[in-house]
Parts: sequence; structure tokens; C-alpha cells
Amino acid sequence: MGDSVEHNRSIRSWMMYDWANSSFATTIMAAVLPVYYANVAAANLADNLKTSSWAYTTTIALLIVAVLGPILGTMADYQGSKKRFLAFFIALGVTGTALMFFIGKGQNLLASGLYILASLGFSGSIVFYDSLLPHVARPDEIDRVSSRGYGMGYLGGGLLLAINLFMIMFLPDLLGITDGTLMSRISFITVAVWWAVFSIPILRNVKEPARRILSGETLHENPVAASFKRLGRTFANVRRYRQLMLFIIAFWLYNNGIGTIIYMATIYGKELKFSDVTVIGTLLMVQFVAFPFAFLFGWLARKLGTKNSIFLSLAIYSLIAIGGYFMEKEIHFWILGFFVATVQGGSQALSRSLIGRMMPKSQSAEFYSFFGVSEKIAGVVGPLVFGLASQFLGGGRLGIVSLIIFFIIGAAVLTRVNVQEGERVALAEEHGAAAAAHA
Repeated sequence: MGDSVEHNRSIRSWMMYDWANSSFATTIMAAVLPVYYANVAAANLADNLKTSSWAYTTTIALLIVAVLGPILGTMADYQGSKKRFLAFFIALGVTGTALMFFIGKGQNLLASGLYILASLGFSGSIVFYDSLLPHVARPDEIDRVSSRGYGMGYLGGGLLLAINLFMIMFLPDLLGITDGTLMSRISFITVAVWWAVFSIPILRNVKEPARRILSGETLHENPVAASFKRLGRTFANVRRYRQLMLFIIAFWLYNNGIGTIIYMATIYGKELKFSDVTVIGTLLMVQFVAFPFAFLFGWLARKLGTKNSIFLSLAIYSLIAIGGYFMEKEIHFWILGFFVATVQGGSQALSRSLIGRMMPKSQSAEFYSFFGVSEKIAGVVGPLVFGLASQFLGGGRLGIVSLIIFFIIGAAVLTRVNVQEGERVALAEEHGAAAAAHA
């Protein structure tokens, strides 16, 4: 009975971190900071330089995570310190976000530096958060737990975004506040507090997974050297993890399409001259509609299988891309936003759980770092294809429909992934690591 209570508490605490960190994704990454950056922090720059400066800022943040993620992931596996790394990156992200309160007019370099710092904390923490999933959830519940985590994230991120938008749009008039930037800056503080407070359960109630020393390693090696040694061995034995690597490639392909729809929806809506009410309102709607549908995909995975449920989501995404080509009216934007919400959380949650089933638990931070890197690179390649198609083929309509290629090729690669074989290899590797640890 006690073990069951502790297990359920551990799962709930793990899921709460999605609720905690999604406040950063919605308020800082998607809605408030980009507008604040353009209107306030980079007010002294020309319009084209504002856009390029923000683009360079996000690219630098992505590249840092892409380089450091696998190194830090393998280091955490070797040291048995996933939670310590998680706590460090939470602190880094929370601090960087809180300091955004002090960004004033014309301080674009300060804004860029703090965003890079906070984004590194956000992305780094997710690597170690995800790496705890196979340790928290049993194999028969990993799809459901991952999906519920995403659902909690959409609800929490959407709730705080709604509060912050209300503060920014209505409180200055209601309270007679003349500082037009104050509410936006306070919203940065709310994200930091929200993120910090709701991170407490995972740090308190989720146990650090047991440390595993692999064959050929010793307990007291230099952690950085041990990290590179593990990475070298993984790449040398990449054929052993063929199913896992095939899935990471498939995920990278189809997530380019998913990520681009998320990143480019707002600017595409503005290109079609849709109102801010429609664009921002749809963004909020997606957060709340995605909440129950993320839970639904956890249920679907049990009925249809994880791979088949992902295939279903990719089919719907393809229809969304086609619908985007024919979009004319604002109601169409709302409808397509609703359909995005039905599959966005489920497709990503099931991808997260599927990779968790095909990796050795003792190397979960290492492999989730590769998963995270592929996700971040998807934030670069997909928008590039969208931009090139828009520029040379006559606008965003052909840009949005061009994303179908990512869904088709990603699904084709996914058909070649043998999940059962991937699980067998992961289990064999884990048993080998356990035997080496007791030798």
C-alpha cells in the first residue's frame, strides 16, 4: 500500500513540472517577451534589425543547448545526478526570467542575454525532467503518464498566460498605471515564481534513479572524460540502437512540421490580416483544448498502440497543412487552431514515451538529450523551409502546405521502427549494466 501511494505521488509530482515550466513556453517564448522585445527592448533598432536580432538570440540559445545537452546528459547518467542537474537548470531559468523585470527601453543586448540564459535553463531542465520519465512510470503506464504531463503543461501554461494577458491589457486602465511596460515586466516575475513554486514537488518527491557504472568504467573518473567516453561508445555502437535511432530520425522529420506550425502560426495569421483578437485568442484556445486531448491520446495509445496513435496525429497535421493553404476567413484560423490543439500534445507526449521505452534506463539522460536536440533543431529547419517556400513560391500559403513533406517522410521512417526490438535491446543493455555494476 505504501509503495503504491509513493508511486502515485511520484507520478503526480513529475507531471507537475510540465505545469511549472510551460509558463515559460507560453508567456516568455510565445506571447509576451517577443512583443516586449520588439516594442521596448529593441525600440532603438530598425524594424528589420529587431527581427534579425530576435532570430539570432533564439538561434544562439538553441545552439548552446544542442552542443551541451548530450555532454551534460551523459555526465548526469554517469554521476547519478539527474535531479541535481534538473535543480541547477531550474534555478538558472528562474533567475534569468526574474531578471527580465529590469529590461528597459533600448536594452536589447540585456534582453537577449537574459533570454539565452533563461532558455538554456528551460531547455536543459526538460532534458533531465524527461530522463526521469522511464524511472517514474512503469512500461504499461508510460504513454498515459507522458500524455497527462503534456496535458498539465497546456493547462498550467494557458492559465498563467490568460492571467498575464489580462494584467497587460486591462489592469493599467483599471488601476490608473501610467507605466506602459510595468505589467509586462511583472508578468516575467509571475513566470519565475510560478516555475519555481511548482517545481518543488518533483524535487521533493521524485527519487534520484540509482547510479549505474557501465562496463569499462570506474566510480571515480573525471565526469567530463566519462561523459565523452560514453558518447563515443554510443556512437560506436549506434547499430545496436538501430530502432531507437530510426525513431529519433522519424521524430526529427515530423517534428519539423509540428514545430513550424507552432512557431509560424502567428505570423501567418498576421500575413492574412487577421486581428490580434483572433491570433491571440486562438493561441489561448489551443492551450485549453489541448489539455483534454493530451489525456485522450494517452487512452488511444492503449487502444490503438503508440505508433498508430502517432500516425493518426500526423494524418491530422497533414490535413491541417492543406487547410492552411485554403484559409481565407478568421473563423478558419479558429477551426484550424482547434484541430492543432487536438493533436499537438498527444503527438509530442507519445513520442516522448515511445523513446523512453526503447532506451536503457541507466542512459536515459543521454538519449533524452539527443531527443531534445532533434526537437530544438526542428525549430530551425522547418521554419527555414517555410520561409523559402513563402519567399520564392509566392507567400505563406505554399509555405504552410509544403510542411506535408515532413509528415509524409517522418511517417515513412516511423513505419520502419520495430518498437518491440527496440525494447528488447534496451532491456538487454540495462541488464548488462546492472550485471557490470554488481561485478
